[in-house]
Amino acid sequence: MKSVVITGSTRGIGRGLAENFLERGCKVVISARQAEQVANVVADLGQKYGAENVTGIACDVTNVEQLSALWQHGVDAFTTIDIWINNAGMSIQRMPLAEQDSAALSAIINTNLAGVVLASHVALKGMFAQGNGQLWNMEGFGSNDATQPGMAAYGATKRAVTYLNKSLQKEVKGSAVQVNTLSPGIVVTELLIGDYDTSSEAWAKAKKIFNILGDKVETVTPWLVEGVLAANKSGAKVAWLTGGKAFVRFLTAGFKKRDLFTDIEGA
Repeated sequence: MKSVVITGSTRGIGRGLAENFLERGCKVVISARQAEQVANVVADLGQKYGAENVTGIACDVTNVEQLSALWQHGVDAFTTIDIWINNAGMSIQRMPLAEQDSAALSAIINTNLAGVVLASHVALKGMFAQGNGQLWNMEGFGSNDATQPGMAAYGATKRAVTYLNKSLQKEVKGSAVQVNTLSPGIVVTELLIGDYDTSSEAWAKAKKIFNILGDKVETVTPWLVEGVLAANKSGAKVAWLTGGKAFVRFLTAGFKKRDLFTDIEGA
């Protein structure tokens, strides 16, 4: 089966993807900034799915040397890298751009945009050298022109990823290397609520929408993994929350009450 590198895979969507690839017989490389977290997740997943099927290394996606080491680690472990998923990302507190902390702005741009560009550079270089491979970049709020006050920086980084993918798809045309898009929709993770004050009126309003349109990691990630493994051409897009699905959710919201945040808010 295929070998998969996933950035930001010690928690949330990334870990969910890792576990589902392993369940389907794939080999997986775990990565995140903290070496201890990586080691813990590798040990846990190794017990469940076999130590020979999972490995990992600490990697800061804003550091091209560490990204290159991540690629080489995967090659050393599994010979080739069939799939590389740029999942690592971050959010910052929702507030007007003029009021944002400048360090936070630099961090989100470096992680969500520069990190994806650098990781794509490393992955594509490796895939061209080995003759094939799939690069998957992760969409988020802003990717498809949605805008919202307080999310200028985050949305801008995700809109840029859309451009990046379209451009890269032209660059790989005619080769056995593919560039594709993952769109998980609204998934209940620490990343989703981390930029809200959960005691605020803004959170109360957002929570109502999230409970209609959102889903948990264990619901979304199996479907995403099936879509990735089924994709066989560049330009493929695996999207969980489609327009049609969102429409039906709103139509049936009055009959289907959901509370997806009990575990997180109570933690």
